[in-house]
Amino acid sequence: MKKSIFAVCDLDSSYACNLMDYLNEKRSTPFEVQAFTNVESLKEFASEQEIEILLISTRAMCNEIRELPISRVVILSEGEQFQETDLEYPFVYKYQSSDQLISEVMEYYAGTNPSTCLLTTTVKTKLIGVYSPVGRSGKTSFALALGEILAETKQVLYLNLEEYSGFEDLFDLHYRTDITDLIYFARQKEGSLIYKLNSVIQSFHSLQYIPPALFSADLRDVSGEEWLAFLKEIMTYCEYDVIILDIGSQVDELFQLLQKCEKIYMPIAQDAAAKAKLAQYDRLLGMLDLRDLSEKTNRITLPAVRVRKEDGDVTQQLVWGDMGKFVRRLLWEEEQMDS
Repeated sequence: MKKSIFAVCDLDSSYACNLMDYLNEKRSTPFEVQAFTNVESLKEFASEQEIEILLISTRAMCNEIRELPISRVVILSEGEQFQETDLEYPFVYKYQSSDQLISEVMEYYAGTNPSTCLLTTTVKTKLIGVYSPVGRSGKTSFALALGEILAETKQVLYLNLEEYSGFEDLFDLHYRTDITDLIYFARQKEGSLIYKLNSVIQSFHSLQYIPPALFSADLRDVSGEEWLAFLKEIMTYCEYDVIILDIGSQVDELFQLLQKCEKIYMPIAQDAAAKAKLAQYDRLLGMLDLRDLSEKTNRITLPAVRVRKEDGDVTQQLVWGDMGKFVRRLLWEEEQMDS
């Protein structure tokens, strides 16, 4: 069975091909993407294969396209003023970031109750947890640097499951939806999560991520079973090599989530309070008969880092500063041990 077809048709060949390449590089996209630069080639293709989504520019749109058996059509607008009679199809603005454009298309598609059959991936996804019972340990700085560095050679998804991530202020961003919106969507529209996921995913360079929760109460409302089902669906249908979980202590069924991780990195500190918290954590593992978690946990002492918004790209400061050096050394040492 083949993937469903997502067709892009634009008379500007460079735009159509660049958008196709962008979509094909995203391992979360559950479609085979085809680009067309004229109506005739699109008609010929559509006569032989079924097209699930067509994203087509206003200059290419015509009555011949309307007659094709295409499930869903979205118009690429160049800023034209549409009359009510023109709104036969939904439209997105052409000249915006590819992330935002595809986000709008997939948000529309996910809301149409798609019935296309998703194909399972053959990629084995490695689940990595980053967790610490010690506060102010540099956990998120480490997780972001780890994700960016792994994404230089792999397909990586970063998920922040903290009560307060601070991402909007740290990166000067505003998110329309976040990770808890995905969970609520999955509760109501079973089978459409992967399409909705593609409307939410953002990126730091090559590292893809889902915007963290804005309201901590929403995060606490998600059960451990829901987190596991959410991760299972992503790992089943998206071609990620690695998923990094940056986990806060308020996550429901924390240990159930940690048990699913292949490896856990635990930033620690050497002061008395930190040591006391770690000792309590270890006693709890013993009481719950979860000593196996200790066996796959690498406890690490992170270098002190100073990242400032005014110095530019925050994640790149981490990647090319002392934290990045630490992460690269750590990964090299693990590779040597495994070889």
